[in-house]
Amino acid sequence: MSTELSIVIVNWNSHELLRRSVQSIIDNPPSIPWEILIVDNASADGSTDWLKGDSSRFDCQIRLLKNSENLGFGRANNQAFELSRSPLVLLLNPDTEVTPGAIDSLVVTLNSSPTVGACGPKILNSDGSLQISVWRNPPSAWEILLSQLKLYRLLPRKLRGELLLGGHWSHDRKMRVPMLSGAAMLVRRKMIDQVGGFDERFHMYGEDNEWCMRIRRAGWHLLFEPNAVIVHHGGKSSLQRWTDLQKRRVQLEASFFFQKSFLARWQVITNQLASFVVASLQHSWRRLRRVHAPEVELARDLHWKHLKQSLWDK
Repeated sequence: MSTELSIVIVNWNSHELLRRSVQSIIDNPPSIPWEILIVDNASADGSTDWLKGDSSRFDCQIRLLKNSENLGFGRANNQAFELSRSPLVLLLNPDTEVTPGAIDSLVVTLNSSPTVGACGPKILNSDGSLQISVWRNPPSAWEILLSQLKLYRLLPRKLRGELLLGGHWSHDRKMRVPMLSGAAMLVRRKMIDQVGGFDERFHMYGEDNEWCMRIRRAGWHLLFEPNAVIVHHGGKSSLQRWTDLQKRRVQLEASFFFQKSFLARWQVITNQLASFVVASLQHSWRRLRRVHAPEVELARDLHWKHLKQSLWDK
């Protein structure tokens, strides 16, 4: 029987979390023929040692590709896309766990219309609270000002949620959305063949923004499916590499690269100007209160640098 679904997990030093993720899939399997494809980005913690030995203990095919270096999230996923020709591909982070019926719900949603290129589940944190997985994309200056200066409080709650998404939206209904989290996403092979995989210039962060935008520009739809629930233990790999401040720098640099590469110059300038104004106001307010906030200083300095760079670029 041919495989209809390839479940792709890109791993880096997530030993126990990876094992739990795979076990959750085995415990809550989809109803269509499936396989697991693990791409290991040169882990040094023996992440995949437990896969060795008696493979008969698994009720599915598990394939492993081991890279000799950390190729990043997007490039490793692209390797998996090349290795598998299944009509459906489910991207999962190694620190996720699927719940009963989640994968089947995503499959039904993706198959509900031939124009749906990808769909995403409701994602929960380890404590069961909602993890934001739907955002506006790409960012805009008015959204930055409304959200970060808390001007959204002037809007009715329902309008605020529909307009701004993110943490303002309850993630409680199926709807077409502008972006889904790369932590858990079911995609259609036909979409990958038309649009291509991830942009490999992004090593980590920003690649799902760019991919979702490219998918939509090609005419495909993205759907959010709240009846599919996946738990994401969130950010475990990045914490092994960076401090919180270093991680924030990487995220801001990736966001700027995304905007610079794929938005009109005037959009980049207005976004960076809005972000700089917000960060400057936040920094001034904290100084008045004598609160040390290095993350705000970092954001202010980086947005100022990016703004000058955008103005100088021709």
